[in-house]
Amino acid sequence: MTIAESPLPVSDHISVRLHTLVPGGAHTYAKGDDQYPEDLAPIISHGRGSNVWDVDGNEYIEYGSGLRSVSLGHAHPRVVEAVRRELDRGSNFVRPSVVELEAAERFLATVPTAEMVKFTKNGSDATTAAVRLARAVTGRSLVAVCRDQPFFSTDDWFIGTTPMSAGIPEQLTLSFPYGDLDTTAELLEEREGEIACLILEAATQQEPPHGYLQGMRALADKHGALLVFDEMITGFRWSETGAQGVYGVVPDLSTFGKALGNGFAVSALAGRRDVMEWGGLRHDRDRVFLLSTTHGAETHSLAAAMAVMDTYTEEGISARLHSLGERLASGVAAAAAGMGVADHVLVRGRASNLVFATLDEELKPSQPYRTLFLRRLIAGGVIGPSFVVSSALTEDDIDRTVEVVSQACAVYRKALDAGDPSPWMGGRPVKPVFRCRV
Repeated sequence: MTIAESPLPVSDHISVRLHTLVPGGAHTYAKGDDQYPEDLAPIISHGRGSNVWDVDGNEYIEYGSGLRSVSLGHAHPRVVEAVRRELDRGSNFVRPSVVELEAAERFLATVPTAEMVKFTKNGSDATTAAVRLARAVTGRSLVAVCRDQPFFSTDDWFIGTTPMSAGIPEQLTLSFPYGDLDTTAELLEEREGEIACLILEAATQQEPPHGYLQGMRALADKHGALLVFDEMITGFRWSETGAQGVYGVVPDLSTFGKALGNGFAVSALAGRRDVMEWGGLRHDRDRVFLLSTTHGAETHSLAAAMAVMDTYTEEGISARLHSLGERLASGVAAAAAGMGVADHVLVRGRASNLVFATLDEELKPSQPYRTLFLRRLIAGGVIGPSFVVSSALTEDDIDRTVEVVSQACAVYRKALDAGDPSPWMGGRPVKPVFRCRV
């Protein structure tokens, strides 16, 4: 069965019901049906390993698993067993559980560049806590974020800088470009003594220029600002020790999540002891409201995190993610070249964190061509907003994906030759998440 030629009646019915009850029809904008071709946005029933099934009974090879959070594959046995074991012992108590100590010890042993850690449930809580802590420690109000990176938090200090700033007052947030030390130095000099922290992902689709992260460390030290690495994506995907372990630059604070729980809700704020202690009880300064979440220490989520960390370190998961990604990137590049669209369908990023770009006749990013490409992938049983791999993928999965990409590129070539992708889009184009209008 060709999925694109078959309706998704159950998915469509559930989507209508979701939009009636849930604003946007999903709990994450990136999962919205506007991110997928019209009438081809499957509702997921369940997943196992590298595959997911929709409520209409179709099976897909999945990429971008859980927005990069399910790096070991769905329902990973070791993680599920660790969670099940804790569920029988209770999940939340009026005082700390011994699991909180065990998880902290395991995390700090895995990420030795950090000296203290505090767990919470999502990335935004952790990054906002880092910003709040930096402001308290430095006594400064301004925050500087990397403008070339798409997302740091759902909280006002960041969303106020995006096109979706409706309902948010003006924020004390500045920005700097990635890889440009001179411009960042100028910003720090212009606002000398006002900037509390510099927050960025150490790397995304591009590797940091030589000496860049070391330069950022030096600039932060020179101007009395804290250096914060958002490791939500790079943590574990780059290495078990995060990007900071790969590049050898230690931030003052860093935030981890996504891969840390393999789909379970857990994230972490980690960093220097003297900074983190500001959010504790062992000092005589004014108290800092760092993180205080009822569910931050749910035992089953911390058990999941420990199982993930053990699996990564014992089974070499980071290396496997890179190996799978390299096979996929090479195959997709060859498929695109074979169909004459090598300049239009591109794979970018670190092997463990691949994204794809779809360019039009003028080699500009194109949402219509992205729609065509996504539609053909889904038609071939491959779903994902990216080519981000999980370790559950097999080489056969990768090879099958490359076959589907090749078929998609053949259609892409036809659209380029016609100078119009609309006959192959099946409806309106997919849309970017951050935009002013619906």
